[in-house]
Amino acid sequence: MRVTVSELTRLATRILTAAGVSTSDAAAVADSLVRSNLLGHDSHGVRRLPGYLRQIHSGQIDPRAVPEAERTRAGSVVVHGRRAFGQLAAHRAVRELRETTAHTGSGIATIRDCNHVGRLGEYVETLAEHDLVGLAFGNADPTVAPHGGAERRLGTNPLAWAVPRAQDEPPIVMDWATSGVAEGKLAVARERGERIPEGLVLDRHGRATTDPGDFYTGGMLLPFGGHKGYGLSVLIEIVGGLLSGTGIGTGYRGGFGTVLLAFDVEAFLPRHEFRAHTERFCAELHDTANAEGHAEVLVPGEPEERTRRERERDGIPLSEAVWQELHALPRE
Repeated sequence: MRVTVSELTRLATRILTAAGVSTSDAAAVADSLVRSNLLGHDSHGVRRLPGYLRQIHSGQIDPRAVPEAERTRAGSVVVHGRRAFGQLAAHRAVRELRETTAHTGSGIATIRDCNHVGRLGEYVETLAEHDLVGLAFGNADPTVAPHGGAERRLGTNPLAWAVPRAQDEPPIVMDWATSGVAEGKLAVARERGERIPEGLVLDRHGRATTDPGDFYTGGMLLPFGGHKGYGLSVLIEIVGGLLSGTGIGTGYRGGFGTVLLAFDVEAFLPRHEFRAHTERFCAELHDTANAEGHAEVLVPGEPEERTRRERERDGIPLSEAVWQELHALPRE
């Protein structure tokens, strides 16, 4: 089935306000989730709502909390999430970075007491829309085995970049987990009864599997690219976990250890030159001869932009199971 953006946003907002979230905060979180669906990242979309409500009931999420910011020194900001929705804390970090970079040219923000922020690409894209280069990463609960290992030691530890293009083009955005697949995408595959490619998951005995359900019975994810993804994940685990206070390894204390960085391209060259050079490079990539089996070369972020246009026109696809689960939740 397909649902319009406005209908899905209204439903998500009503579910959140029924759980005690203010109207403005509910709208912000709903917009974030639905935008993930709109771009084709259903793993980070409205299917997260039942889990968010469980976290409200357990006390992990405070539905009325308001994040606060603390400037620790020039160019450095700590956002105290105060167990609010991670989306609200991350948007506060983005606003602080925009203000900071206007004065210092660059900035870094970390979020403490942070819950799930949704899709990291959302925040770096906003920074790039304001002529900033944005970078974001974070550590999460251990679900990934280290390279060569067969126990959970690392989070999926995602990383996102974004840079501005020409004024009439959306930013270049790259957002990916350092595991071979994000946990949410495994959940979607399991819901649909799909198998997954080899090399993504080990079962609880440390054996390779293509059944996404094996992850949920004691299995583990694997890093992308073998030792390369593993090395990147280790760095994110250390920096994200220690700067945010979520902890690392056996000292992990829960939450999402979010760090965002931004710098103003104007500190190095005029913004219009940066945009023009970037756009010419994108054109060169588009003009690349196609490899066998491929019809075109795209720039990061363009597949999502195509999906957005298609889903805005035809509606957002939802499984019957997700639709029924959403309608079973209390709503105003």
